[in-house]
Amino acid sequence: MNKQAISIVCCALFVGGCAEMGVDSKDPTATVQLAPLGGSSVRGDITFTQVGDVVRVTGLVSGHSKGPKGFHIHEKGDCSDPKGMSAGGHFNPGTHKHGGPYDAEKHAGDLGNINFGADGTAKVSFAVGDITVSRDAANGIIGRAVIVHAVADDLKTDPTGNAGGRVACGVIK
Repeated sequence: MNKQAISIVCCALFVGGCAEMGVDSKDPTATVQLAPLGGSSVRGDITFTQVGDVVRVTGLVSGHSKGPKGFHIHEKGDCSDPKGMSAGGHFNPGTHKHGGPYDAEKHAGDLGNINFGADGTAKVSFAVGDITVSRDAANGIIGRAVIVHAVADDLKTDPTGNAGGRVACGVIK
């Protein structure tokens, strides 16, 4: 097979794979670069992609202890405080009680937990509703902060899920 034929086959496989994943290059996206807070080593990169009525959340976070840790969108895009308190509370435009990411009653920013392996990394890959990749919509996330917490979110205790301190923060752009 010649190089041109191989290139065509590879391109077709790539395009087919992207279509299979349900991601279109025209889908609105936003990114956040997480930086450590309060002497932690937690950092990472997250992408939010609007796919119809849901937002696909993907990325990699590293530098945390093993186990599930709270992962939320907070109301203010401000990570200036060393403890992350300048990011405010969970993003909650509907004034609901705290819950899990798929509960009927939850903050829009309640993304639940991400699970860190023994190597201290968490691969992030899930989809949620109730938010949009927008700055102008009431449930828009651009300009807000993402926080990684010190411990697991219990998915029920209002308003924070008892997720502990804030160990990483980044502003969604």
